[in-house]
Amino acid sequence: MAIQGDVLEHVDALKLAMARLGLEGSVKAVKRSVDLEKLDCVVIPGGESTVIGRVAERKGLLGALKKRIEDGLPVFGTCAGAILLAKEVYDAKVGEVDQPLLKVMDVRIARNYYGRQRESFEVDLHIPVLGEKPFRGVFIRAPAIESVGSGVEVLATYEGLPVLVKQGLMLAATFHPELTGDTRIHEYFLSLAKRS
Repeated sequence: MAIQGDVLEHVDALKLAMARLGLEGSVKAVKRSVDLEKLDCVVIPGGESTVIGRVAERKGLLGALKKRIEDGLPVFGTCAGAILLAKEVYDAKVGEVDQPLLKVMDVRIARNYYGRQRESFEVDLHIPVLGEKPFRGVFIRAPAIESVGSGVEVLATYEGLPVLVKQGLMLAATFHPELTGDTRIHEYFLSLAKRS
């Protein structure tokens, strides 16, 4: 989804992950609902969730994307993308928020949970589905997943809270794997999408 945020970083990570998996294909920028045609999966990048949601809604993309996801299109949301996927969202600093959401993943997310820009941090995460080697989590104005529904599988936690979750063909991370050079999460998502 190429509206705002870490679009180019995800493009690069996806291309490299596809090469490492030996997958043929291309990465396409999704800016309008017509761009959703003939997609095998979609990534919603980090950025500013309110901006991404409002622009996508104004372009008719949000509703079309929601329908495609509900019809089985695999989706991976990172940071702001995870917020857009959530059924319930509030801001840890200001409380209730009024922003367009897809509301497809059974999670409750607090925006800006770890603080503002200056409180951003990196930490090694243990993610069993990726193997023994730690994954460097880059948390920038990061949200927190405060609760998950019964159909949501927690793949990684930090300080007792989920930071990487999966529900069906939906994957959400509250950190930025596209900024690390480590494509294992993108490879995991593409493998998930390939099986669908």
